[in-house]
This record gives sequence, structure tokens and C-alpha cells, in this order.
Amino acid sequence: SFDSASPYNTVQYAECVYFLLSPSQLCLSVSFQDMSIHQVLIINRAGSLIYDYEIKGEQREVERTFEYPLSVVLEEIDQKATVVFGEKDAIRLRYHVSAVNGCPVSGTRFTHEGQQENVLEFIENERNFPMNITFSPPWMSTNEKIILSSMFNSFFAIAVQLSPVAKSSGIEVLETSQFRLCCLQSRTGVKFVLVMSTGSTAPVDSILMKLYELYADYALKNPFYTIDMPIRCHKFDEGLKALLERTDKNSGTMAV
Repeated sequence: SFDSASPYNTVQYAECVYFLLSPSQLCLSVSFQDMSIHQVLIINRAGSLIYDYEIKGEQREVERTFEYPLSVVLEEIDQKATVVFGEKDAIRLRYHVSAVNGCPVSGTRFTHEGQQENVLEFIENERNFPMNITFSPPWMSTNEKIILSSMFNSFFAIAVQLSPVAKSSGIEVLETSQFRLCCLQSRTGVKFVLVMSTGSTAPVDSILMKLYELYADYALKNPFYTIDMPIRCHKFDEGLKALLERTDKNSGTMAV
């Protein structure tokens, strides 16, 4: 289990516990409130992301006017000006600045009166206030998802090698204070990953096995699909959406 307040965190698998990285380095999707399952990932044998399905939450951009000094604390995380303290008025932790005074922000920089400005430096200057700031909920680019999938695959392999248990199943559950990640590895080495809310009562094992069945039926049996390549199959998408809808409606019980 992970403790977000600790600089050292652990992943439990089989009968062993080992130290890994901090939650910010493994964070996939953390700020959804309504759905129990937030994201589905499929990682091939080489550690490449071949499928990604993300359930969008109801959260929207939040725009507020601030006086000096700024009442929220921002830090640069993943090249974004991110809220790390002082959540209020629908502005939550890990939200990042997407616009300042109507000017779109790229990373931590934006154009103000024809000049490039750094957001973190701009908010330190009292003369720039009052200031209108737009905050957006956390999201990841495709490249970030690919990098994190490869990172998880490496951790999985390390866990298997370090385990004193013969034929270790690797990382099955990774839990933090904000999300829970569950993984099923097939006999051929393909990993099926669910990112869920911590309080979810969804039947994880059943969902992962059903996801495996969908992969076998609509990807592997597709004559136009090449193993270990990205999955682009309309029937697979439909089957996954139906599976997640049934899971959410049944609130913990699912007919498979």
C-alpha cells in the first residue's frame, strides 16, 4: 500500500513488500469522483501501451479572480504549474493553471502583453494583481501514458525477479491514498490494468478476466490484427464500454 505523505512507498505482491517510487511518479489518474473505474490500460509483452480507455469525470475548468497574495500554493510538477496546497472553491489538488487573464498557458509559460512570462514568477509580483486564473483538472498526454506504462512494466519485471516466492505473479494491486491500480498478466505476458477509486467495490477479478476475454475474442481472433500492436477494433471498444456500464450499474455485482 502507498502512503502519499511518506517519501517512501511500497507495493505489495505475493508475500513480499518492496520500496518503489513516490505516488507522483506513478500517478495515472487521480481526481475523478463519480465513476469507480477511471481508466483501462493494456500493455504488451515489451511494455508498450497498446490500448487506453479513459472515463472522463464531470470535473470542468475552474476560473477564479485572486488578490495578492495568492491563496493557493503552486509548484511545477510535470512541467505544469500545479496546485499542491490550499484547495478551495472547486480548485482541487493536482489541478494545473491553464490560463492567466485569459491567456492560455503552455506548460508554465504564457504570453502577456507580447512578452513570454513564467506563471510561477508572474504570480509573485504584486503589481500583476488582481489576477484571473483558470485551473484545469489533471490529465495526461499520450506520450506520458506511454512512458508510465513502460515504467510500470519495468517495476512489474523487477518485482517478479526480487520475489522469493517461486513463479511470482508480480504486482497485482498498487494502492495509494487517491487511486488503486489492479493488474492481471496473461500467460503470454500481456498486462490488463484497471485504475480505480480507492473505495470501489467493483469485482476486480471478474472485470479483468472479462477484459481478457474481450481481448481474445475481438483482437486475437481478428484476422487484421497483429499481436502486440495497438488495438483498434470497434467491437472491442463497444464490448469494453458495455462491461464498464454494467459494472457501474450493478455497484459491485456483475453478471459475466
